[in-house]
Amino acid sequence: MRLHLLALNPTDSVTEGYLPAAARLGLAVTLLTDQPEAHRRAYARHVADGGEALPRLELVHCDVRDFREVIGRISELGRPDAVFTNSDHLQTQAALAADYLGLPGKDWKAAHNAKNKAQLRRALADSGLDAVRSVELRPEQDVAELAEAGLPFPCVVKPREGVASEDVVLVRDAAELAERCREIRARRPETALVVEEYLDGELHTLETLGDGTTLHPYAAFRTRLSPLPYFIEERLDLLPEPPRPHSEQVLAQLRALGIGFGVCHTEYVVQGDRARLIEVNYRSIGDQCDLVLAPLLDIPLFEHILRTHLGEPLPAELGARTDGRVRMEYVCAERGGVLKAAPGASETERDGVRLVYRPLRELGEEHPHYRTNRDYLGVLRATGTDQDRIDRAVAEFLAARRWEIVS
Repeated sequence: MRLHLLALNPTDSVTEGYLPAAARLGLAVTLLTDQPEAHRRAYARHVADGGEALPRLELVHCDVRDFREVIGRISELGRPDAVFTNSDHLQTQAALAADYLGLPGKDWKAAHNAKNKAQLRRALADSGLDAVRSVELRPEQDVAELAEAGLPFPCVVKPREGVASEDVVLVRDAAELAERCREIRARRPETALVVEEYLDGELHTLETLGDGTTLHPYAAFRTRLSPLPYFIEERLDLLPEPPRPHSEQVLAQLRALGIGFGVCHTEYVVQGDRARLIEVNYRSIGDQCDLVLAPLLDIPLFEHILRTHLGEPLPAELGARTDGRVRMEYVCAERGGVLKAAPGASETERDGVRLVYRPLRELGEEHPHYRTNRDYLGVLRATGTDQDRIDRAVAEFLAARRWEIVS
């Protein structure tokens, strides 16, 4: 059986998660990408570092952002058994290609609504389940038009199809709103923006997996963000179970949006007994969280996801373990410059806590201060069954190591 996988740049989720799962399922993989050389290098490093076995893999150059090119290239290569992507940017393209070829896949309209944050707000309001005051500012529109929208302050500005908290910022008044919009437009002149009311409260995630009929909430995290006005995820803690009634509300909103096939990562704010959606990412949770969940929950997570795209139903119960705990800690650069000192990769286990640290920048690399997830210097994955022990182990690890950036 053959899987066609769409990708932009290489990611840990694909390299360490989906491709090894495809190998375990006995799938041959054709990877369509606009960056084939980057993928060749990433997979060569994976093999050299002793990573899990990869499947029979063919790399094909394709303008994967254009669904017409994707459909044409796949038709030229021959009909596969499944079309899949884990990219935020390519869900609609993959869904359209699967639908064109008569293969299982996501509803392309739901994928589009999830990616387009303005459309997401409109679709949620139409569902009658929740409404967030929101205004779309297209590239040709004058920032001054926002003054007529009557948005409450503070509010949040974000790119309509943005990812990784890039150019997401809280603004306190109309003057600051206009200034931030102009700054973002200077960097991204063709980008549409969304300005919406600020949803204050504790940030949670709900991770779901569905086959179009059954929808499993299989994990949930509590997220700690950087100080405002930016929204960088600095820490995630796995919750013992999806909290109620919030998880049921999120599931209802996902179903109203037509989302229930494959894997989905949803972020929401807790306001009393209400769950207010921040965004819906129609792919697995990233930044190595998915790589932690599969072994901790003791389920073949990546295989389950791929099987849904092969048309196989999910089991009625996933049978996930419930005693495991996870803390994901992201070490962030506090300013731009050259990374002069930082710890290398390590894996240790002590007192029932397993710590896995992976650097995300090489020594000597120079970067500006992005104020996004691109400021991550490294990620620490701490797992065990006792949260207090996990927290102590993380604190000791961070205190004993040094990250130094010089101008």
